[in-house]
Amino acid sequence: MAPNPQCAALAAAKEKKGLSYTQIANKIGKPEQRVIDICTGASTPTKDEFDALAAALDITSPPPHDSAHVTK
Repeated sequence: MAPNPQCAALAAAKEKKGLSYTQIANKIGKPEQRVIDICTGASTPTKDEFDALAAALDITSPPPHDSAHVTK
């Protein structure tokens, strides 16, 4: 089983939507492992990836300005 997202808002949105990493990956057109790596903080997303994740999870508020929410 994949670990929970590092970001609390991402974890809450993932839980609320009831989506698996596979389903999120299919929605944004990225490999599941890439989505897991982004969500758990193992990889830094591009702005497009970050925006696609937010859209897939219906996150509309801007992210905090801290190191956990930096994009490439």
